[in-house]
Amino acid sequence: MRGAGLLLRLVAAAALAAAAAVEARFVVEKNSLMVTSPTSMRGRHDSAIGNFGVPQYGGSMAGTAVYPKDNADACDAFDGDRQFRAKPGALPNFLLIDRGSCLFAKKVWNAQNAGASAVLVVDDKDEPLITMDLPREDDEAAKYIQNITIPSALIDKKFGEQLKKAIKDGEMVNVNLDWREAVPHPDDRVEYELWTNSNDECGPKCDMLMNFLKDFKGAAQLLEKGGYSQFTPHYITWYCPQAFVVSKQCKSQCINHGRYCAPDPEQDFSTGYEGKDVVVENLRQLCVFKVASESKKPWIWWDYVTDFHIRCPMKDKKYNKKCAETVIKSLGLDVKKVDKCMGDPNADSDHPLLKTEQDAQIGKGSRGDVTILPTLVVNNRQYRGKLERKAVLKAICAGFEETTEPNVCLSDEIETNECLNDNGGCWQDKAANVTACRDTFRGRVCECPTFNGVQFKGDGYSNCEPAGPGKCLINHGGCWHETRNGKTFSACQDSGNGKCQCPAGFKGDGVKKCEDIDECKEKKACHCPECNCRNTWGDYECTCSGELLYIKEHDTCISKTAVQAKAAWAAVWGILIVLVVVAAGSYVVYKYRLRGEEQRKEKSRVEQIEAEEELKEKTKSREDQII
Repeated sequence: MRGAGLLLRLVAAAALAAAAAVEARFVVEKNSLMVTSPTSMRGRHDSAIGNFGVPQYGGSMAGTAVYPKDNADACDAFDGDRQFRAKPGALPNFLLIDRGSCLFAKKVWNAQNAGASAVLVVDDKDEPLITMDLPREDDEAAKYIQNITIPSALIDKKFGEQLKKAIKDGEMVNVNLDWREAVPHPDDRVEYELWTNSNDECGPKCDMLMNFLKDFKGAAQLLEKGGYSQFTPHYITWYCPQAFVVSKQCKSQCINHGRYCAPDPEQDFSTGYEGKDVVVENLRQLCVFKVASESKKPWIWWDYVTDFHIRCPMKDKKYNKKCAETVIKSLGLDVKKVDKCMGDPNADSDHPLLKTEQDAQIGKGSRGDVTILPTLVVNNRQYRGKLERKAVLKAICAGFEETTEPNVCLSDEIETNECLNDNGGCWQDKAANVTACRDTFRGRVCECPTFNGVQFKGDGYSNCEPAGPGKCLINHGGCWHETRNGKTFSACQDSGNGKCQCPAGFKGDGVKKCEDIDECKEKKACHCPECNCRNTWGDYECTCSGELLYIKEHDTCISKTAVQAKAAWAAVWGILIVLVVVAAGSYVVYKYRLRGEEQRKEKSRVEQIEAEEELKEKTKSREDQII
């Protein structure tokens, strides 16, 4: 391992020497800081954008500068409950703090927790402005770096001392941070590039990069499909000094005879993956972009790198060619074209793509050299700030002239509609019309769905199986099933442990095969001496010899005479019951009719009496009239 460390230092020295030979340059990205009060200090000043937090690209921010009485370097947490949080209706507080004693990121973190809206760090040296960079990936700051959400900037010592004096004298110091010109916008298309890496075992920075790729994919693809942007991925490589090309260390970290190298992922040459594995996968990703671009679909690169990270991680020992080609095929790309682009990694010659990548690492124009990963460049200006979807999208959108921004810059409520093309490379069951592809703003996601109340489980890419109650309604839950002569048997069961289990009368694994059990041959039925067994599909039939009948419930044969006698008695009893029912019914009808006839006679008699009485009354009335 001492030899490996020495070699790494030699490689670094060689890289620095090469950079010096081409006049390497490191460009500090700046934004404008305007003092609006007091009047005596009014004017514009430069400030260097911090390489963490969230700069307000394309916008501006006004606030009041505040200098703490204690803990002026902000290396310790501030006392009190968010003491620098602005009161309702007041301007936000920009905390002015001194450089030194601890990491830049820790200062900003403590200021954010104390309620500050932005941080201005005063340099402690008379020197040109520098970029406040991220801490080393193994530093304690890696624990909180991703949670810094406020902008920060470094200002020069002289200007900072003037601000501190004005604050101590009781002056109200109002400043305005302006990021509107931090990203140039020369035309109606934004060009941006991301220097990245396929290694997923390099600590917090790798995790941050991979999370960004997945989150930003949807927006990136929309911008590219709409012709609003031109994206280019890049990969950093180093070369091995000529004197060490044949060494074990160089052979494990490099391809093309030491021309293109990457550090060992585990920093241990005796275990795990090697640096050359990373270089090969980086090259494959470059070739995926090249082949996709030739087919007028460069945005497929985003699908490949995110899917490869999910499906082929180092920790699962799947970081290899076989897994990579599975992803390539799922996205509809030609594997042979990708292989042809990659060429022979053992060739003692330059590779055109990797040679171009090494040349591109040297800064040009307003962009400095690329020396750290990840690095994002927008319109040839290096992005400073948190590598997070909304922050980066804002920086890219700042590259458009005002009022010319595409819709993706104006609203988050959008979808990418990737599932319309080849189902997005996700699993689907065409017969059941079920798919694992789901469109979101972050791009298409391959997740096993819930369909008609049935939850599917699996990786979402090559496999999804129904699980839980109701699963047998969807293609028999992926279990064996067969239909013969209109009769269907299935190995799917909603209850129990949920596994496929052959139904009664069958045996097998329940998934691919269930074979009919020959109950007759295996002596599982028709055990009585007089029984004759015949096997049928999924069942059996038993008959009895002579004048006997088979009773399945008791697995026995009985005499037909006994059966006939029982049947005769049953018939007699049936006839008697029918007669009784008929007699009872007839009696009821008779009683009903008799009662009705009596009621009619009584009614007629009453009507006759009433008629006679009425006639008598009429006769008497006439007699009275005559007399």
